[in-house]
Amino acid sequence: MTYPKGFISAAACAAFALACLLAPSPPAAHAQGTGARVVDRLAPVSEKGIYPGNRAPLLSVPLVKLPLGGVRAEGWLLSELQLERDGFSGHLTEISKWCRFAGNAWVSPTGKGEFGWEEVPYWLRGFTDLGYVLDDKRIINESNKWTDGVLSSQDSTGYFGPAANRTGPDIWPNMLMLSALRSRYEATGDTRIIPSMLAYARWLMTVPLDRYLPDSWQKWRGGDNLDHIYWLYNRTGEPWLLDLARVNHERTADWTGGIPTWHGVNLCQGFREPAEYFQQTGDRRYVQATVRNYDSIMSAYGQVPGGMFGADENARPGYSGPRQAAETCSMVEFMHSDEMLVAITGDPVWADRCEDVAFNSLPASMTPDLEGLHYLTAPNMIQCDRTNKAPMLENGGKMLYFDPYYHRCCQHNVAFGWPYFTENLWMASAGNGLAAVLYAPSKVTARVGKGVQVTITENTGYPFTDEIKFTLAPERETAFPLTLRIPGWCARASITVNGEDAGVKPRGGKWTILERSWKKGDVVKLELPPELDVRVWKMSGNTVSVSRGPLTYALKIGERWERSGGTDTWPAFEVFPTTAWNYGLVADPAGPARSFEVVRKEGPLDPQPFTPGHAPLELRARAKRVAAWKQEANGLIGEIPASPLRAAAPVESVTLIPMGCERLRVSVFPTIIQ
Repeated sequence: MTYPKGFISAAACAAFALACLLAPSPPAAHAQGTGARVVDRLAPVSEKGIYPGNRAPLLSVPLVKLPLGGVRAEGWLLSELQLERDGFSGHLTEISKWCRFAGNAWVSPTGKGEFGWEEVPYWLRGFTDLGYVLDDKRIINESNKWTDGVLSSQDSTGYFGPAANRTGPDIWPNMLMLSALRSRYEATGDTRIIPSMLAYARWLMTVPLDRYLPDSWQKWRGGDNLDHIYWLYNRTGEPWLLDLARVNHERTADWTGGIPTWHGVNLCQGFREPAEYFQQTGDRRYVQATVRNYDSIMSAYGQVPGGMFGADENARPGYSGPRQAAETCSMVEFMHSDEMLVAITGDPVWADRCEDVAFNSLPASMTPDLEGLHYLTAPNMIQCDRTNKAPMLENGGKMLYFDPYYHRCCQHNVAFGWPYFTENLWMASAGNGLAAVLYAPSKVTARVGKGVQVTITENTGYPFTDEIKFTLAPERETAFPLTLRIPGWCARASITVNGEDAGVKPRGGKWTILERSWKKGDVVKLELPPELDVRVWKMSGNTVSVSRGPLTYALKIGERWERSGGTDTWPAFEVFPTTAWNYGLVADPAGPARSFEVVRKEGPLDPQPFTPGHAPLELRARAKRVAAWKQEANGLIGEIPASPLRAAAPVESVTLIPMGCERLRVSVFPTIIQ
């Protein structure tokens, strides 16, 4: 096509505008040789970088995921991964009938067999990554056996996987399995993966449009497939893949124009799809559509602490208070979307949101030893038993019961939550630099600057402590930018380099970039002092929650665990309260945060801090029992009373601990008029 003289395409205009927006200000000089600056957004990563950004004409992204295995967990996060390895996720081939290798359709050369839908790939993508982030030979070998079987199922047309899914076709399970194949490639460079994925993509190009993502999960979750297409394009440069990406976007449910489904897990995966497609269009309205989707979901059903929203299968009008629950699947999928969006947009708010779910909601979905889970978890939950809670919770059955055998989709899908979180702690940034995106004890090894390998050890007890210390060990002295995310909740962050002020005033919700020639033994210390915040939830009758930094706090409730199923090796449990729970907080209206005393336990952080007995932080608060707030006949907590209210009971001192440490908790409270 011939364009008029001086014509500039819309995509080019958008790309230019974005580059102007992202361009960082010049570094400020500092006496100690450190240039430091604060930026709202990060510059895009070059296509020619050590860890390249998107291949043209896709829009470059500001953060790029590092190769699998480059980030290693330490401290409490390593403990979570080890507990997962030793728990039900690491042993689902012993527990789940869907994960029996013999006769499984996923590993059959003909695609014939049993259990050929989502369960195996849900589990395998997490199991595979768990093996590589831990460098665990048993898990790596077992996951390789499965992916070898999957590769053997590919036929001459390019289709792979269970033959039954080809009718329709239903490509949703294949979207999940592609994640496991990608991980194997990223970890090992297996030369079979790229040709196999290309052959499958060519098969997708032959599917008639009316049969491409026609309905159900695949239509709502088509963004998962779009991510695979872009990943493959960036490694091959095959131009027809961008045509496939366009078709995939057009045939996915219309997340750009609104919210096409109110199913909880669909929301957690699907809302991000427009921002993914933004990489191809360069039109920021697609990012704005994703932001609009998130805001619409959370404003209607997410007016509770913990980073999730009420969708105890579906989000339902009239069911939005703190006793409404979220699926375990929803938690890990929401975290994954946040991890993707911080990379695509460079907006640190997505990392804040990921941490909110990871620290406050995800741990409570499983037993402390990670040997069992339940389907649903709510901010206010005072009994986890086998009793049917429908219709107060939408799903009938044993939704709150901790059982390694029962909760089919969540049982398999939760496996990727902590491994993916670990992988995305660190990412590659512009200028061949590194960015600390999420915070947890860890160690990253990557190439920076002019190709020099560096290891950075992140020593911290975050989110339970306020200090993060980064110790750098490059192979030789080398210059590169080190980027630190300052969480949006932190108003008084500070940074030192080798004990001296970095010469910058970090600001919450922004990035701080440090540039210097780094040498072995350099130490960067980031202080993130938290402040108490009492948040009012107007949609829940002006009730409140209490947070301090990244952690929200809940009433400490005594727990009685009763075994009531499972096996001796993999038992199932119900959990009942042994102490009162129906408290309203007595707080100073003029300064409610002053009504709490912070108590830090002495000694080192326990390897598994997400338990009531090992919670390293407590708040002391004043409260009164609310006699009218009672338990429902089916065991569910009663609807929370509107605030403020009067209570005749005497004032008591109560203890609050981080809500992620409790399987029984009240994290949203009524307030009491004195």
